[in-house]
Amino acid sequence: MLRNHPPPSADLERLRASAHAIRRSCILLATGKGQGYLGQALGFADVMAALFFHELRWDPRDLNWPERDRFVLSTGHYAMLLWATLAEAGALAREELSTFATDDSRLDMSALDSSPGVEVTGGSLGHGLPVAIGMALGLRLAGSEARVFCELSDGECQEGSTWEAALAAVTFGLDQLVAIVDANGIQADGTIVVTLEPLAEKWRAFGFDTQEIDGNDMAAIVSALTRARARDGRPKAIICRTLPGKGVPRLERREKAHFIRVEPDEWAVILDELEATYAQSVRGTSYPEAFDGS
Repeated sequence: MLRNHPPPSADLERLRASAHAIRRSCILLATGKGQGYLGQALGFADVMAALFFHELRWDPRDLNWPERDRFVLSTGHYAMLLWATLAEAGALAREELSTFATDDSRLDMSALDSSPGVEVTGGSLGHGLPVAIGMALGLRLAGSEARVFCELSDGECQEGSTWEAALAAVTFGLDQLVAIVDANGIQADGTIVVTLEPLAEKWRAFGFDTQEIDGNDMAAIVSALTRARARDGRPKAIICRTLPGKGVPRLERREKAHFIRVEPDEWAVILDELEATYAQSVRGTSYPEAFDGS
């Protein structure tokens, strides 16, 4: 469906179901690989569902539609989450998901700008927000009303380039820019090394209209995105407190959740835990069909 205008209200249950389907596909994408960035994918799935199925103005039939809102995935290692989301939206054939992280696949473990739905190569942290600012300025000069949403991580907020970019966004009054920070408290080897808190106050001090929410609460996400539509001369920041491995208790409890290693006999258990958690949350209603891994 062509999303010329975001709908005035959200079907929260449908968005939660979409987030669950995305999580399920992420697990099936990772199954058999033995390892991967699954913790972040499960943790940020609610935000991706709200963005792609409610907020973004885009056309899944034409990922290069000139008037689309831009989504910048700065943490390129979250790529499996983007592939699962695009497939759930019908922008990517589900059959292609089975090629994930294989030779000659378009769906790499870290997003490349040659991959479908990717605006810029991510993964070299600290670059996403500067690029998003360039996009926002270019769109403004072109007279476009398109908005730019930049996902970045709290670990990425340790990069000086992130804060240099934040200063520029405020200087240029880029109120069509929304920085969405996945504040999951982890980085490569454990917890965040540099003291970032109070993180929301830092973004406010730089001049961003800043909200801090539970990034696994769909109602809170939708509400924050709605407020971020304001064109008041200020760029927006949404600090999303997320839980790595969300929906799979055994992954939620892992101390090192940045690059998860999974034993062969764990995959079926992980999927079962996800389904049980979701079924409990909706009191036994069925979940939508998702990529089956075949």
